[in-house]
This record gives sequence, C-alpha cells and structure tokens, in this order.
Amino acid sequence: MLKHLLIGATAAGAMTVAAGAAQAQGYGNEDNGFYLQGGYSYLDIKPDGADSGVDTSAITARAGYQFNQNFSIEGDITSGIDDGEFDYNVDEDDFNFDDNNDGDFEDTIAASGDIGLNYLVGIYGKASMPVTEQFDVFARAGYAYIDLDATLTTPGGTDIATVEDSADGAALGAGAEFDLTESWVIRGDYTWYGFDETDTHAAMISAGYKF
Repeated sequence: MLKHLLIGATAAGAMTVAAGAAQAQGYGNEDNGFYLQGGYSYLDIKPDGADSGVDTSAITARAGYQFNQNFSIEGDITSGIDDGEFDYNVDEDDFNFDDNNDGDFEDTIAASGDIGLNYLVGIYGKASMPVTEQFDVFARAGYAYIDLDATLTTPGGTDIATVEDSADGAALGAGAEFDLTESWVIRGDYTWYGFDETDTHAAMISAGYKF
C-alpha cells in the first residue's frame, strides 16, 4: 500500500511540474543552503531471470545543497534492513547436480532465493517547482550504483549460488516536499534505476532539516 501511495503521489507531482510551471512562478521562497534527510525506502528488485520482483525494506540517508528555489544537487545512500525472497527455475544439467537423486539431470527445479541489499548510492540534479509557499513538486535525474548479495537454494537444500553482484546506471525520479516549518520538511519520492540486469524501483518517505 505504501508503495502505491508514494508512486501515485510522485507521479501526480511530476505532472504538476509539467503543467503548472507558469502558474507556480510566484510561489515559494528564496531559501538556499545545505539540507539533510533520512527515512524509510521500499525497493522492488527484479534480478534477470527471476519470475517476479523482490520486495525489500531499507533505510536511506540523503545530503544536498539547494542553490535556489528551483535547483539542487543531492546524493543519497540506502542500506537494506531485510532480505527479499524470490523464485527461480533451475536446470539441473546447467549446474551438474541431481537434486532429487533420481539419476536424471534433465529436471527443471523450482529453486528459491533471497536478495540482500548491501548499499545503493546515487547523485542527482533536482529541479523543483513551488506550488505554494510550503509545498513543492520536483523531478530529479542522476547516476546510481547498487551492490547486492544473492543466495539460491534448491528444494533439496543445496546452495547452488551465493554471489555478490553490483551494477550502475541512470536514475530518474519525481516527488513532492512539504515544509512543516522554515527548517523541517517531509518528502515522498519515487526513483527508477536503469541497471542492466536488475530492474529496480524505489519509493521513499523521509523527514529532513534545512540549514
């Protein structure tokens, strides 16, 4: 539910940026300076060959600098706090083992796996559009790097793969931010990561402080 709410909110925010640019020019303030944010992230990670995506929870820390009401640069780091499980079909012949001891290496078995997020880091340029004095919508684009641990286990209890893998690629996102006070903010955003072999999406809700 949290994922769908955040994705819906950030999609609406992105459309508002595109449609309401002229109207919003008079809103907002001229705040600039450093800011820090932290919160909860929900990630959907789909490894190449997996039947479906893997849901996992993480925590994210973010630091940025706001040059004016419309442009910022920010970087964030995310670390997993649980492992996500997935199903993976395995051909015994590919791994040269007979998991059910029937003498036939031609079986296809439904193995299970889990993914642990070691870290996900990214740096972004962020374009914001004030809607009111307290509420902004934004889009961001940048570059990200992910590092994962994955384990694959057969129904017979054989660990056939334990690997650490990493990937990098473009990252695109959108979101909305609300000023609780002159310094404290709350924010929700969605980010898509263009990793070659891992289709990854993330939704985050956070709180932050502007210095």
